[in-house]
Amino acid sequence: MFLEQFPGEGRLNGWIEVVCGSMFSGKTEELIRRLKRVQFANVNLMLIKPKLDDRYHEENVVSHQGTSFEAICVEHSSEILDIWKDQDVVAIDEAQFFDLELIDVCTELANKGVRVILAGLDMDFKGKPFGPMPGLLAVAEYVTKVHAICVSCGNLAQFSHRTVTDEEQVMLGAVDEYKPLCRYCFNGEKR
Repeated sequence: MFLEQFPGEGRLNGWIEVVCGSMFSGKTEELIRRLKRVQFANVNLMLIKPKLDDRYHEENVVSHQGTSFEAICVEHSSEILDIWKDQDVVAIDEAQFFDLELIDVCTELANKGVRVILAGLDMDFKGKPFGPMPGLLAVAEYVTKVHAICVSCGNLAQFSHRTVTDEEQVMLGAVDEYKPLCRYCFNGEKR
């Protein structure tokens, strides 16, 4: 069970939180859960998503379970600083799809006292670190790794196995294109 034990909220206490894991592990659900708590407390927030992710909705962040939250779409991470209007919380979904500048953007926001919450895949379909995620994990104060269940054996899954033939690192998809696997089953699929 995950317990939130963050320092007192305030403009002098910025930090970075990263929620990472495989496809179908509940990353976006956890991000939205945290945002609903912030919203309930009437804290000013902004949710960002990459423009290229239009799988479930063109603007809102939507989890695989259908939970939705209003978001702002941006193409490049530098746009986040341009649209930030002193919100106390900035959340970013699908962080792996952004450019490496996202690390500096999040660090700058945290240095200004912002609580920055990110969710994203830590590994691509080949099991390699994905986009800015390794750098974000390195600079974050708080990291939560969530797991799916391996659809082959029922163990905890941390890999997103692609079920279709496409070698591009970025390929949007859901249950028809990906399945969560544990290390053992992922390595068996690669043979």
